[in-house]
Amino acid sequence: MIRTILLATAAWAALSLPQPVHAQEGTDDGATVLPTLLITAGRTPVEQEASGRAFTVITGEELERSQTRYLADALRRVPGFHVSRAGSFGAPTQVRVRGSEGNHVLVLIDGVEVSSVSQGEFDFGGLQVGDVDRIEVLRGPQSALYGSDALAGVINVITKRGPRDGFEALLQSETGTDGTFLGGVAVRGGTEWFDAAVSARFRRTDGFNLSDFGTEKDGDENLTLTGRFTLDVNDNLVIDANGRMVDRFVETDRQDFAFPATPTQGLVIDSDDTSDVQELSGAIGATWTSLDGAWTHGARFSGSGDERDSARGGVVTSTNKGNRLKAEVQSSYMFETPALLDAVHTVTGAYEWEQERFWQTATQERVTQSFVAEYRGEFAGQFYLNAAVRHDMNDPFKDATTYSVAGAWAVPGTGTRLHASVGTGVKNPTFFEQFGFVPGSFRGNPDLRPEESLGWDVGIEQSLWDGLVVVDVTWFDQNLENEIQGFGQTVRNLNGTSHRQGVELSATAELFDGFSTTAMYTYTDATDPNGMREVRRPMHSASLSAAYTFYQGRAQLFGEVIYNGAMDDLEFINATPQTRVTLTDYVLVNIGGSFKVNETVEVYGRVENLLDERYEEVFGYNTQGRAAFAGVKARF
Repeated sequence: MIRTILLATAAWAALSLPQPVHAQEGTDDGATVLPTLLITAGRTPVEQEASGRAFTVITGEELERSQTRYLADALRRVPGFHVSRAGSFGAPTQVRVRGSEGNHVLVLIDGVEVSSVSQGEFDFGGLQVGDVDRIEVLRGPQSALYGSDALAGVINVITKRGPRDGFEALLQSETGTDGTFLGGVAVRGGTEWFDAAVSARFRRTDGFNLSDFGTEKDGDENLTLTGRFTLDVNDNLVIDANGRMVDRFVETDRQDFAFPATPTQGLVIDSDDTSDVQELSGAIGATWTSLDGAWTHGARFSGSGDERDSARGGVVTSTNKGNRLKAEVQSSYMFETPALLDAVHTVTGAYEWEQERFWQTATQERVTQSFVAEYRGEFAGQFYLNAAVRHDMNDPFKDATTYSVAGAWAVPGTGTRLHASVGTGVKNPTFFEQFGFVPGSFRGNPDLRPEESLGWDVGIEQSLWDGLVVVDVTWFDQNLENEIQGFGQTVRNLNGTSHRQGVELSATAELFDGFSTTAMYTYTDATDPNGMREVRRPMHSASLSAAYTFYQGRAQLFGEVIYNGAMDDLEFINATPQTRVTLTDYVLVNIGGSFKVNETVEVYGRVENLLDERYEEVFGYNTQGRAAFAGVKARF
């Protein structure tokens, strides 16, 4: 009876797009090898070597080994990424990809779009990664696959599932400088036909002083709850669901915009400003396969929303909230033509419906309908091709058609893989840009046009010494038309073309048993239509990470060095003739280690900003000095 109800529910709700199904290959000893798949690189999962798109994967093991607590800190180690945090933990944090704007990257959590409806971008200040299984990052225009917001890239955060035929539990506690405390619990398990996972994490800190004009500390409290569930109804139908809730309370300072001018005009001053933020997201879906797995049908219903109360002195000064509902259906068919190019083909068609609503002083709504077609081909097991086209029908804007083509060639017998991609991107104006919502100080512009982009990249990946060392070099080039920028009390589309180009270099090495290292370097040249450098985009950035596991796997040490080159930022001071300042370059050094006392208990510790570097990621906002943390985990 239960399965009958579930089948009826799946048919009624049309639930989820296809989940990754790992292909299995036999080995000489009869074991099964599961190739590593990229969930995000297409409408259906694709093996990593078959992707022509520039990508980076960060595993949960890497996050745990480096004791990373926030997604933004993990992204500092990704080629082409630049992070700007305006203050302490929890403060507004932007991520720019390949010199793009902060709202040009799409953020997904378990496939659910979580960017703020009001701002049109995701605030990375509150995303903890304790329950993350892997992070997949695509660089370059991906609008043909994912629509608006994916103009410069996609970040998909994939949380941990429960083990099949097993059970596990995790307890964690951590304390550190600045009154920091972290507590976490996770329970995961399953049987042969279902798995489930739930987790809760609470992190609080007194923070540190952001302003040069005062001593007040600015803290943060963050409670994050997550859950996932997967059910094999039968051999052909799989139902899945996921959910996430975040409750944040953030203390901030503000820039002094007093008129007439004061000695601190345009600078960050101590204030009792706070933000109370709630975020919700989730999805429910189903995948049905037929014809021995050759034909896959899926559908998904997802939603996300956020509400933000800003206050000063305990009095709420503004409230805004928004939500997004999305329904999508998809069908994919795979077939082989061994007599013609020894090829495997997959064709996919999809339809999406999305509704966005935002409220501040009034309610506004937008609806978009989209049609997507994709082709993926594998030829002679060495050449791979992916092509997609998308047509978006927008309520308030001109309809948009975007495309993407990517290819990869694994050159036989050389350890060389060539990859390249080209595509177009689009970004619709945000609700604030279109409608304003701030009477007397900011007016929306209903005549804005969506931002548009064309970008390409080409690269070579080389494996050396049987894969002990892997090096990848990628050149990228991308333009931006109709860039939206503020002018006085409103915004408008710029005339001309903004241009971004550069080089991404990454290398991984496992030189001996237990030792691994990763390095990256990015050169970015980003200019506006007038040829001026875009703000908060360093021309040079780099990182080097290393980890060593020893004592029969019970002990681990890690270290990382992160370099952020000098970059321009804007100032808002009438007393000086310049409108730009230069934020000096900085180097962050983090170290740490862990030790397994027994099969259950593990102790760990780390030091962040070991050299006590003083720096700014946003003009006027101080950042964290040296900080130390220690904790314990118990696994059952």
